[in-house]
Amino acid sequence: MQHEHREEATRYEALSVDTLATRLGDVHEVASRVGGDSASWEIREVGDGNLNLVFIVTGSVGSVVVKQALPYVRMVGESWPLPLYRAHFEYYALVRQARRDPGVAPEVFYFDKAQALIVMEYLHPHVILRRKLINGERVAGLGETLGRFCARTAFRGSELSLESPEKKQDVGLFSGNVAIPAITESLVFTDPYFNAEMNHHTPALSPVVERLRGNATLKARAQRMLLKFTANAETMLHGDLHSGSIMATDTDVRVIDPEFSQYGPMAFDLGMAVANFLMAYFSQPAHRLDSDLAAYQAWILEVIEACFTSFDAEFRHLWQTERTGILFPRALFEDQGHESEAACDALLEEIRQDALAFCGIEMHRRVLSLAHNADFEEIEDTALRAGLEARNLLMGEELVVNPAAYSDMAALRKLAKMHNRQDALEVG
Repeated sequence: MQHEHREEATRYEALSVDTLATRLGDVHEVASRVGGDSASWEIREVGDGNLNLVFIVTGSVGSVVVKQALPYVRMVGESWPLPLYRAHFEYYALVRQARRDPGVAPEVFYFDKAQALIVMEYLHPHVILRRKLINGERVAGLGETLGRFCARTAFRGSELSLESPEKKQDVGLFSGNVAIPAITESLVFTDPYFNAEMNHHTPALSPVVERLRGNATLKARAQRMLLKFTANAETMLHGDLHSGSIMATDTDVRVIDPEFSQYGPMAFDLGMAVANFLMAYFSQPAHRLDSDLAAYQAWILEVIEACFTSFDAEFRHLWQTERTGILFPRALFEDQGHESEAACDALLEEIRQDALAFCGIEMHRRVLSLAHNADFEEIEDTALRAGLEARNLLMGEELVVNPAAYSDMAALRKLAKMHNRQDALEVG
């Protein structure tokens, strides 16, 4: 990876379409990849997310993406300040992901710490995966790529693989990312389960919401998973692996936007990804003709299964070939004539169950707290939307409370199909 990392002590200024060429025109790492006179660059601001400015810059040679953090949450405004240092951690995460699963994260060309901006590879003709799922498009190898990505980053970022001093130093580095994990801790794990200030939901869902908030077992389980999230610095996470953080063509899959990166449980990223596929699954009746619905929903379930099976296969491969850290050392197993497969089996089962519990919590927060998914939000018929969201909420409840019952893929598919058929508002 060839890129420049600068830390000039210049005053931060947010970029705009009008100022970007002047600000970055003399930066070799940008100008050499865009080409031509910077005054002639085509610059588009395309940021449609919740937090940042994102520009596509095109010239005679090529295009790059320029991403800059804002000192506040973009979707809320200046009333919710947010530190610029989140861009630093996104840069650190991108560099590590590039080493741990080459070719999946976008390549970084330039990083300016003072300006909280990253210049990186322009992914084209890739589009946001969530849009492809809403449109009913398929992506070859989607689940396999994501499962492998989650396994490689989980294993290679942990003390199963890393030398302990390197891992501990990295945990110390990422522990400085305080504000972003705090968003996850509240919006994901806590806010859905009480009447938090920024919560909102489709009004007809209220009976189901009351049911969830009245389930003390569910809330206790969600808090136990929050304890794991805050206390288990097992590996470096992407931290926000949803279908809006994935770009794809029909045959290629890339993972973007790791600014929520921190050290946490190995199961977290896998659970987040699967949750977003389940939400896509439940939203499909509003987006597909009946003639296409069953086949496309079946394909989404295949993607979910592939996420788990690919994670499992890659993790086992790395267990055999790259287990060089302090955890489960060969000195305790193979060197004494003992097989270590049973230990690997038990760890993978724990990861699967935790992933399902994280999955259920994410299914709740995307419907009940801030930052909802377009899969549901774009359904204009609110009665239809509420019914589909209710199916999603009730399956999420079961996954949080009883994940051990669904770590078998056949059982997970059966549960999804059962909720997909029922009138969940009546159940609520």
